[in-house]
Amino acid sequence: MELEDDPDILDPERLIQCPYNKHHQIRACRFPYHLVKCRKSYPEVAKELATCPFNARHLVPQADLSDHMMKCNDKGFIEQDVVNQSFRFQREQMNAVSTWQAPPCDEDWETESSEQSDSPFIWGTTSSGINSSSTTASEQRNCLPARVRAPESFPYAVSWKG
Repeated sequence: MELEDDPDILDPERLIQCPYNKHHQIRACRFPYHLVKCRKSYPEVAKELATCPFNARHLVPQADLSDHMMKCNDKGFIEQDVVNQSFRFQREQMNAVSTWQAPPCDEDWETESSEQSDSPFIWGTTSSGINSSSTTASEQRNCLPARVRAPESFPYAVSWKG
């Protein structure tokens, strides 16, 4: 396991003893990967060990987990993170006063829908108020500007067109 009293605890090249096999000495930078590998290789030992909730590299016997949690050096980092996050959240809530107001709405969809004719929408053309079933292509007028023309065909097949 990690030596907590090691003066060079941040050195990625320091050696750490594997909790699954005491003969394994692993570089600190490779230790998390080694833990995954050894957990699969030693399933009977893995059943007896518990993972520290403050640092996943800390594997201790299940009976000693509560004692380890009380003394774990990484507990302070987690607690400080929780305090900082809650303080930051409270500060953001206090500063997050919205001054946005919805703009006035001049639309009335109910009136607009009743005012419109029952003819279906056809892009690029307008119906002259005549019932769409009796409207022919010659009676429809193109409402596009002179430099723009309606497409002759769609880029896909239309099922209702036959």
